[in-house]
Amino acid sequence: MNAAGRQFNNSIRTVRVEPSEPSRSERDSLGELQVPASAYWGINTARALENFAISGRPIAEFPDLIVAYAQVKQAAARANAEIGSLSAERAALIDAACEEIASGALLEQFVVDTVQCGAGTSTNMNVNEVIANRALELAGRAKGDYDHISPNDHVNRSQSTNDTYPTALKLALHAALQRLLDEIDQLAKAFAAKAREFAGTLKVGRTQLQDAVPMTLEQEFAAFAASLGDARDALGQLAPMLRTTSLGATAVGTGIAADPAYAGAAHRHLTGITGLELRLADDLVAATSDSSVYVQFSGTLKRFAVQLSKICNDLRLLSSGPQAGLGDIKLPERQAGSSIMPGKVNPVICEVVNEVAFVVLGADVVVSLAAEAGQLQLNAFGPVIALSLLMSEKWLTAALITLREHCVEGIVANYEQLRERASSFAGIVTAFTPFIGYQAAAQIAKQALATGQDVGGLIVQAGLMERVDVATLLEPARLSGAERTPPNLTREYAQDRTTRE
Repeated sequence: MNAAGRQFNNSIRTVRVEPSEPSRSERDSLGELQVPASAYWGINTARALENFAISGRPIAEFPDLIVAYAQVKQAAARANAEIGSLSAERAALIDAACEEIASGALLEQFVVDTVQCGAGTSTNMNVNEVIANRALELAGRAKGDYDHISPNDHVNRSQSTNDTYPTALKLALHAALQRLLDEIDQLAKAFAAKAREFAGTLKVGRTQLQDAVPMTLEQEFAAFAASLGDARDALGQLAPMLRTTSLGATAVGTGIAADPAYAGAAHRHLTGITGLELRLADDLVAATSDSSVYVQFSGTLKRFAVQLSKICNDLRLLSSGPQAGLGDIKLPERQAGSSIMPGKVNPVICEVVNEVAFVVLGADVVVSLAAEAGQLQLNAFGPVIALSLLMSEKWLTAALITLREHCVEGIVANYEQLRERASSFAGIVTAFTPFIGYQAAAQIAKQALATGQDVGGLIVQAGLMERVDVATLLEPARLSGAERTPPNLTREYAQDRTTRE
């Protein structure tokens, strides 16, 4: 097998303990299996590595999920100790192991593929086993000594995958959302700063890729900032939904196998550990079976991705050229754009953000299909929902940083070309229609396009307005709408026009 083939095979995780490698024997209801002696994970994780060699992307790729899961297990241990369901000694060891993991330790031990089924049971057991074995180590015992601290009987006490996985997922999404919101803010500020830099710079506004009416480059970039602000508000409004948890629901929402006092205690401890204003779902059965929160969250991420991609489309168009395009602005040159055309530079930063948006749009379809496929008391497809949403947040956050640092902050205006176009394009005539009428304005526009003469001069030549009044209407602030007070003209042209008509 060649090197490429070996590398590919190595990306598909399997568990084969070499004869020379130290191992330990673990047993479950399916039988016995050898596990690497150094591994903190155990037999359930080993089976998942064999069964779900799908994406090659372990759950460790999303540290927010690992941190959140450790916090959930820590809250459970504290609650179980409080209500007497777990000895203080075991609870303290589990608590200490969770604290280490939530601080970033042992991340490499979370090895199961993000794409798995069983509603996330493999993820839950990977977490349980790592916590149990680290707790055993802290107690001075050997890994795999589950009689003393068991992944199921102790770490997973009063819990099910069906309440811990969605609770951890929501907390992970919430943590990632805060970073995403921060980066949206930073990008909006970058566009706002550019808007101030371009203040008063008149340009041709365009609709349907055709010349329309005057505006300023400031207005265009301020609109980008405003659009991002709207998106941030929409995403921020979803945060409370992610803070609604179902811990204590256990298997189907009835709380089976947990003390009646457990849910309230676990929720209280999880609130204290995370520092968030968490709310326990009103109906735990509904919370266990309903995945609509993910659909709504995904839809709002999709909305933002569409807005962001459209902004990048605009930047690509505005910078097109440099000789035969629009050329209103210049983007920073980041790398050579062609292997055959010397000197060509492409808008690669905008393009890669477009690609991220396409992925987010596709992920939204996955989330919708997976949520719809839920049956009765549980949705089995939580892991692919988790992958889709966590990946979307992660990629969008990275795309925002890339766009801001490598593109927006370095944009410059093509001032000379903007001034030349804004002073001569026929669309300026729209500003005169209230005074000379639509038909006369249309004739002036056609004449300007045919002869290349400026609109103002043609209006004066036709005797439609006085030169001083034309100059007043051609002031940049008035053309762009920045000046909204009625113009102080020497004549009442609107009245004259009515009389003529």
